[in-house]
Amino acid sequence: MSATASAGELPFSAQMSQMLAGKWVSRAISVAAELGIADLLAAGERSTKDLAAACGAHEPSLYRLLRALAGCGIFAETAPRTFALTPLAECLRSDAPDSVRGLARFFATPLTWRSWEYLLDCVRTGETGLKPMGVENAFEYLKDHRDEAQIFNEAMTAYSRQEGPAVADAYDFSRFQKVADIAGGHGLLLASVLQRYPAVHGLLFDLPQVIDGAREAIHAANLDTRCETVAGDFFETIPAGADAYMMKHIIHDWDDEQSIRILRNCRRAMAPEGRLLVLEILIPRGNEPSFAKLLDLEMLVIPGGRERTEEEFRALYGAAGFELTAVIPTRSPISIIERRAV
Repeated sequence: MSATASAGELPFSAQMSQMLAGKWVSRAISVAAELGIADLLAAGERSTKDLAAACGAHEPSLYRLLRALAGCGIFAETAPRTFALTPLAECLRSDAPDSVRGLARFFATPLTWRSWEYLLDCVRTGETGLKPMGVENAFEYLKDHRDEAQIFNEAMTAYSRQEGPAVADAYDFSRFQKVADIAGGHGLLLASVLQRYPAVHGLLFDLPQVIDGAREAIHAANLDTRCETVAGDFFETIPAGADAYMMKHIIHDWDDEQSIRILRNCRRAMAPEGRLLVLEILIPRGNEPSFAKLLDLEMLVIPGGRERTEEEFRALYGAAGFELTAVIPTRSPISIIERRAV
């Protein structure tokens, strides 16, 4: 491998400096999302004076924020100290079909931002970045911090906006009468499936404090008559009665021992001919860039789980009494990992 950058490329030291500055970009996006700048620009361009008055910001500092983001393609300065939306900035609107505003806000919450301060400790010890913060369990923390929990739920909904339709298009759910979404949050994934397959009924299962908000979302999607909601803890029991069970971005939150416990509870709930669909991002082999490889560090730092390769999933399923039957890619980053009980 050459020790120097090729013609037209920045020196490697400059490329590394840009990578190191990634935290500046992430935090700046989160601040713009928290202030609701994209929503304020939905009707058209506005001056930073108007924006500052509308969101309660210091105008000179807000200008510096938006100028920096415009340099990244997020917002555009159309006239001196006047900004408009760009396609990237549109994604920060709270009402955008593919909105990631909740995700941008979640990345700046104390749970997420502070835990990454301890990545070195995580790598040295294998413990989460929450331990030095005095937090034993991320989900128990969210139970006691309702404001952050609301932002977390919005972030998970942001993922589901992208992934739900992709899953519904990639997999044939028409062969099932009832599909259960385990730890399904506010039900956007399940709603995508039910809207795509009108003959299918649904069951949404999550913790009590999550289900309270999910009922409103199910009602808003006009699915009250086709989708029941059940509160509980998947470490204890999972409701029976469905012939397909889905879990999206759930197994990656937990280590192998806890994951096997969840999977075995699913196996007990399933009919013999049922199917379990785990929706996760697979880690590819080799050195190719992969969002999954970076997300795996997030799983190390916060919940203590991990992203996995296809081979690791196959071993995990075998230990829980399942046979992996298919891995189906979608147009989103996640794959549908199908299995049946053996």
